[in-house]
Amino acid sequence: MSVEQVIALVSALSLAILTPGPSIIATVQTAFAHGRERALPYALGLATGASLWCIFALGGLAVLFKLHPSLYVGFKIFGGFYLLWFARALRKASTQPLPEAATGAKGFWGGIALNLSNPKPALFYAALILSVFPEPMGPARQGLIYAICLATELFWYSTVAVLMSTATMRSRYFAAKFWIDRAAALAMAALGLLLIVKH
Repeated sequence: MSVEQVIALVSALSLAILTPGPSIIATVQTAFAHGRERALPYALGLATGASLWCIFALGGLAVLFKLHPSLYVGFKIFGGFYLLWFARALRKASTQPLPEAATGAKGFWGGIALNLSNPKPALFYAALILSVFPEPMGPARQGLIYAICLATELFWYSTVAVLMSTATMRSRYFAAKFWIDRAAALAMAALGLLLIVKH
């Protein structure tokens, strides 16, 4: 695993996490309404729940490609177009109001349950991992990729929960929505194009 691959994985995942969506907005609103003590466990649960989709993506892809090697190229192209669609949606969302916060039970287990109830991250993780790591992977590399993704999810969700407990950061976060969405859209589009072209 090269340094460039790790940087690409962490950068794209970070932008996707920070793009204002239902889960991150729920973290922000919980921090505003209830403070750090309640928001942090909830954020850690959301991060852990999101990262579990990485395991499902890694395991599912490994089994699928082992059973049907011919599906590999087709899935890469499909994943590339999915990332392009995702990029287009992010770009469009940059000029629209913030989405509603995701709702559900608060607390660590509530955060896990909320993110597991939304299967969209599974497809995102599958497309992202294929674009950054196109070569076949063994269990050790898969474990390392999951550890990197879990650490990235935990870092950003907990950072948002802690920072958004302060009034100053609240206004800055919402003011940066346009640029966060645009940067994420550009990164996703580039990954999608690479996935389609390199096969």
